[in-house]
Amino acid sequence: MPEGLEIEYYRRLAERTVARPIARVDTPDAWYLKAGVGAAELAGTLEGAQFTAARRIGKLLLLDVDVAPDDAPADARAVGTGDRDPAGPVLGLRFGMTGVLEVDDERALEKLQYSGTRHDPAWIRFRVVFADGGTLVMRDPRRLGGVELDPRVDRLGPDALSITPAQLRDALAGSDAPLKARLLDQARVAGLGNLLTDEILWRAGLDPARPAGGLDDRERRRLLTHTRTVLTDLFERGGSHTGDLMGARTRGGHCPRCGTALQRRTIGGRTTYSCPRHQR
Repeated sequence: MPEGLEIEYYRRLAERTVARPIARVDTPDAWYLKAGVGAAELAGTLEGAQFTAARRIGKLLLLDVDVAPDDAPADARAVGTGDRDPAGPVLGLRFGMTGVLEVDDERALEKLQYSGTRHDPAWIRFRVVFADGGTLVMRDPRRLGGVELDPRVDRLGPDALSITPAQLRDALAGSDAPLKARLLDQARVAGLGNLLTDEILWRAGLDPARPAGGLDDRERRRLLTHTRTVLTDLFERGGSHTGDLMGARTRGGHCPRCGTALQRRTIGGRTTYSCPRHQR
């Protein structure tokens, strides 16, 4: 399932579409268009234009449209995370649980966790055809993603890859919600999903069910340290499914650290695995 790390892979792949004139937009699945945008409006906005930057906030991929002059230096075309305010429209791509991005028939990831490897043409929900013949395609078997124009990024919390100590403190402060549920709340911290959150809390030795607002300063520092470490490690390994805990996330699984039988619970609406011995 795409979490913030997977969308960062998609963002880097999407950089290849920058400054390529758009010839045609295909929307074979009208239901996939969100926030009131229609096929005609989307085509009218994109056809004849070009993408000028590929950005990401949490699990949302943002493609800026016609916001930088053609002769701008490459480093002026903002990439990565950020809160820049583009002058033109922004295409927002959400990938749900099984959405895959392809550029010129190449995938950033060959396979998603809990998703197959088939490339069924019926799963194409959105396609941009460039004047040079290349394409950007969203393929989504379960149709849980979506495409929209000018998505509301102000509803998202700070990105997990760049969150500061003060931002993490504010995200958790005063909350009686379970720690894991708070971290999964994209309005509090953007980009963490089920696998990443379980891995972070397991490495940090924090019980996912404890009240989020109950962490002391030392525990919050530990949580931030392991958030950064996990995101760095797993990005280099190949995605959210490559954590040290991943192989044990099954009924009857045991903690890779101490061998204790893992506890399996539902927290924040998600199946959660944790070690009752060292996560407190």
